[in-house]
Amino acid sequence: MVNDEKIVEAYKLLAELEGVFCEPASAASVAGLIKLKDTIKPKSRIVCILTGNGLKDPDCAIKNAVSQVQKTSADIKDIVKLMKLV
Repeated sequence: MVNDEKIVEAYKLLAELEGVFCEPASAASVAGLIKLKDTIKPKSRIVCILTGNGLKDPDCAIKNAVSQVQKTSADIKDIVKLMKLV
């Protein structure tokens, strides 16, 4: 078992190190692996299943973002302008 704090830590770790934007609850498998890492035999093969996209819970992504989140319309011109590409 892992608590919400450890799940969010794993959620952030997956995004930072692997570029994976998973649904927050699915990071529980990785949080559990981190918790048990010292009990795992060397050269073991382990699979953590990540289900869902991080967009299932955008509030969690915004709350835990390490960079500034800016809102815009879905219009491509507004997006490009916000990205300062023009």
